[in-house]
Amino acid sequence: MSSTSVHDRYPSSRYPGPRVSTRGKRWGFTVLGIVAGLVLAFVLAQNNSAPVESEVVAFDIVDDETIDIQLKVTRDDPSEPVVCVIRARSKDGSETGRREVLIPPSESPTVIITSPVKTSQRPGMGDVYGCGTNPPEYLRAP
Repeated sequence: MSSTSVHDRYPSSRYPGPRVSTRGKRWGFTVLGIVAGLVLAFVLAQNNSAPVESEVVAFDIVDDETIDIQLKVTRDDPSEPVVCVIRARSKDGSETGRREVLIPPSESPTVIITSPVKTSQRPGMGDVYGCGTNPPEYLRAP
């Protein structure tokens, strides 16, 4: 038999590698937190500044195939045209009609327009799908 004890075979500390001081850990976590905060602030700043905001102010069901949608559009640069896609939805929520609307340049950054949308079945509501700052050529005035 060997006279090697359990204490001779295994080290007494749980982690035999180099130790990092508590002060070093504290500084490391502080730097990591600051860097993560700066990255998060940068990402939020990039995503928070939408050049065009829109909302449906009202809608009026004209008949079984038509709805008038009143849209409020606010843009950063009112001298540039904007395109918005508005749509009609039935009472069950399915899309029944869609239309692209050109919002021409204006003096004010906020404009309100009303536009009809033809539908494939009785409309229940109108909403805005989204707006963009790059209208297609076929919508622009000649």
